[in-house]
This record gives sequence, C-alpha cells and structure tokens, in this order.
Amino acid sequence: MRLFRHALQTIQANRRAYLALNAILYGSVLAGFGAGLLFPDLTAAQTESFQSSDSADLIRSLLESPWLFALVILANNVLRAGLLNLVLPSMIVPFAGIVWYVYVLFTVGLMLAPADRDGWLTLVPHSLTVVMEVQAYVLLSLGVYLLGRAWIQPRTVGAGSRRQAYAHGLRQLGVLSLPALALLVVFALYEAFSVVYLVPLLTEG
Repeated sequence: MRLFRHALQTIQANRRAYLALNAILYGSVLAGFGAGLLFPDLTAAQTESFQSSDSADLIRSLLESPWLFALVILANNVLRAGLLNLVLPSMIVPFAGIVWYVYVLFTVGLMLAPADRDGWLTLVPHSLTVVMEVQAYVLLSLGVYLLGRAWIQPRTVGAGSRRQAYAHGLRQLGVLSLPALALLVVFALYEAFSVVYLVPLLTEG
C-alpha cells in the first residue's frame, strides 16, 4: 500500500504532465475511432489485416479457455505493449515510446470503429477495457516522461549527474508501473471473460 500511495503522490506532484498524457493518449484513440467512422475502408483494412494474422488464430483457439486467454492478454499487454513498445524504447531515446504509442492507439481506435449493429454491441463491454488499459499506459507514459525529463535535465530532480538522474527516473517509472500492472491484470481477466461470455450474449440473434 505504501508503494501505491507513493504512486499517487508522484501523479499529484506531476499533475499537469499526467493530465496532458491523458489528453494525448485518449485523444489518439478517439481520433482513430472518428477516422474509422468517417472512412470505414480504413477500419476494414485494419480488421482484415488482423484477422489474417497469427494473433487472430491464437485468439480463436483460446476462446474455450478464458483463464488461459486472460493470461495471453496480460502477457501481450505487459510484455509487448508496455515493455517492448513503450518502456524500452524510452530507456534508449527519451520519450520515444510515447511518440510510438500515439500511433499505436490511433490504430486501436480504427479497429474499434463499429461497422454494424454487432460492432456497436461489442463496443459496450469492450469500451471499459479500452478506457482502463489506456489508463495503465498513461501511468507508464508518465513514468517514461519523468525518466526522460530527469535524464535530459538532471537539475529538475536535484541530481548531480545524468547517471544519478537516470536512476531517479527509473525509480519513478518503477513506482508508477505497479498500479499500471494492477490495472492490466484486472482488465485482462475482464476482457477475456467478457469476450468469451458477455459478447456472445449481446450479439446473438
């Protein structure tokens, strides 16, 4: 609990950056969603590309095992989306992961744009998943931002060298990673069980 309080204190101390990142990342999803509604061919192309991929085959094979499905979702969200796409690039080039993630979330918004009645019904439970998972990435992005700022401007964290500032930024990123991980765990379970049980109930008939 102490670490979660520390995360909350970090957010409060950097409220403007936190709010700005919320606007940027949620705005990217909404921009993609709007583009998908205005240009359905873009959504169709994204959907077709996904459905022909190995990821779609994997998802279909896991629909009979929601617990395993949740584990795969969690691994994808934590390792690929969070670590490889957002955190690691920013540990090499300041803020690089945030820039890349703006594009990633735009494509997510494209994929979410419904093309028919079933698409709108599916969006009802899935919208909560998107909102909370993006919030996890907002927290990671705030950690990435604090790491990059400390690295570029060591004096902002009272460090005498870039190495000390980098270590300080990594600690802040680690603190913010805990609530992000908690959100990803909870909503990996929610996403898996809603896809397996709730979505078919909404769309049948």
